[in-house]
Amino acid sequence: MTMNYNYYNGSSRFDMAVEIANIALDEFKTHHISRNYTGLVQRYYQLVEEDYGDPRAERFHLMDHPMFTFGLVAIYLSWVLVLGPLFMRDRKPFQLRRTLVIYNAFQVALSGYMFYEHLMAGWLNYYNLKCQPVDYSDGPMSKRMLNLCYIYYLSKLTEFADTVFFVLRKKSSQITWLHVYHHSVTPLETWVLVKFLAGGNATFPNLLNNFVHVCMYFYYMMSAMGPEYAKFLWWKKYMTELQIAQFVLCIFHTIRALFSNQCQFSKFISALLLLNASIFFCLFMNFYMQSYKKSKALQQQQQEKQQKLTAAKADSNNNNNNHMEMLTQKLKAH
Repeated sequence: MTMNYNYYNGSSRFDMAVEIANIALDEFKTHHISRNYTGLVQRYYQLVEEDYGDPRAERFHLMDHPMFTFGLVAIYLSWVLVLGPLFMRDRKPFQLRRTLVIYNAFQVALSGYMFYEHLMAGWLNYYNLKCQPVDYSDGPMSKRMLNLCYIYYLSKLTEFADTVFFVLRKKSSQITWLHVYHHSVTPLETWVLVKFLAGGNATFPNLLNNFVHVCMYFYYMMSAMGPEYAKFLWWKKYMTELQIAQFVLCIFHTIRALFSNQCQFSKFISALLLLNASIFFCLFMNFYMQSYKKSKALQQQQQEKQQKLTAAKADSNNNNNNHMEMLTQKLKAH
């Protein structure tokens, strides 16, 4: 396999880019004649897989071709946007209290396990925080990280259940564009991770994400246990801030690798990681600001309502006092 283009000098990289462009153009001309654009996409993928695919990933299910994952995402979107709402249209919302507790407890345990494995398989031991290339060898630690990346990919498929439960409970306000985008994109990203980049800098966001998910699913689990646990959920407002901090760390970590001449991790992949982290940062910041504005508006409405009630109570007391004074004066007159 040839994941070594970081070792080329500037001239060699340019020559390699020209060669890739020529191959892509030749393939396009060949398939354009027959109007076989589906075959063209398939051929492009085949070339990328042959040159950059990790052969160790071939033993995993769903790793043969990305269309399997695309299909699962399509089924997810169909349920969330069309089938689920139609199914629940004339039905009462399901409570699913026990199911939610068990599901969220499972996600806490799974995220905690993956967080531990990310540390033990590299980030707490021999990984360099500044820059860590992908290890494609058959060493035990490299295989451990590869297996972990595959488990991480599968975990993103299980998280489809988050939105399925929202639909079944008719919690449409929680099915935001950010939520659907996040759950649709991450399975595709993690498929690429396993297929091409199982290790190194590409796993740093996963490490942070696992920690965030331990906190997030623990909150969901306690919330599902009933209103008597609401007093223990005072830290809800910090969850979005924790997610934003996650992407800030990813951005700084990726910029460090992107602009370091000594870093042997792919500049192209670093640029994609930076773009991805920046997109999610903007989306979560927008969500945070919108939620903050709604919270402030709600607080202001409550304050105005309280002020009106206080004023009305004061007026009522004044009227009662005036009435009593009038009665007292009449009694004195008699």
